[in-house]
Amino acid sequence: MDGRDIGAKQSFVASPGHDEGKTRFALLPGMTTSIDSMTPPLASRIALVTGASRGIGYATARALATAGAHVVAVARTQAGLEELDDEIRKAGGSATLVPLDLSDYDGIARLGAALHERHGKLDILVGNAGLAGPSSPLGHIELKAWNEVMALNVTANFQLIRCTEPLLKKSDAGRAVFVTSAAASKATAYLGPYAASKAALETLARAWAQETAATSIRINLFDPGPIRTRMRASIFPGEDPNTLDTPEQVAEFIVPMCAATWSETGKLFEYRTRSLLSFRAPG
Repeated sequence: MDGRDIGAKQSFVASPGHDEGKTRFALLPGMTTSIDSMTPPLASRIALVTGASRGIGYATARALATAGAHVVAVARTQAGLEELDDEIRKAGGSATLVPLDLSDYDGIARLGAALHERHGKLDILVGNAGLAGPSSPLGHIELKAWNEVMALNVTANFQLIRCTEPLLKKSDAGRAVFVTSAAASKATAYLGPYAASKAALETLARAWAQETAATSIRINLFDPGPIRTRMRASIFPGEDPNTLDTPEQVAEFIVPMCAATWSETGKLFEYRTRSLLSFRAPG
């Protein structure tokens, strides 16, 4: 990957599917867990998904619910959350809707307290919510716009880490996945705030992974690449969306990273190449 100092590379051999009445998750090369389809693979798991009202967050929330998790869906858009809830319930799943602007850091703290009171734990955190920000030269960007991008893409995730770590430690296998972008390593021109925020997010997640390496928590990054989302269309309005994969296709690869059988931490899954990448220090 351009700009990232990457070490070992592992290919992700397959996406989730069904075979002879069993649900199969190809988690790592050479490691496949088969679970009777009568027992959802994420049954009894509590999953918090941010940015869940549309795009990758919406698709991931639905996929997690289909796999048996109770989804705590967070987004600013009430209508999108209600649509998600309808779809999850149609499929026999369950969800808790949390209309919340993640720049409300006290609100995140209250959410953590509510999760503790109601469930006593958190098994899965998917930090997906993000803001693209302005597509302009850095010298033309107002400080307010810069702060808005950093507030959601970095500080909100930091607050989520602070408020969910005790809950993830209560789980027998806490899992966290943060959605990043190749812009972090490519330092994409005219997307400076977005690129800088994703670089910061990657460092934040990697540091947290090292801090929790001796625990049952596993923390990783997910780079979806170009996907058919509203954010992508806002940045590249001339692009044909039909040439891009869908959020539903991406979600199939996020769900296995949330399973208790997932053992890797501090790594990055690159959807474009279906590869799990290790970071290494330069030099």
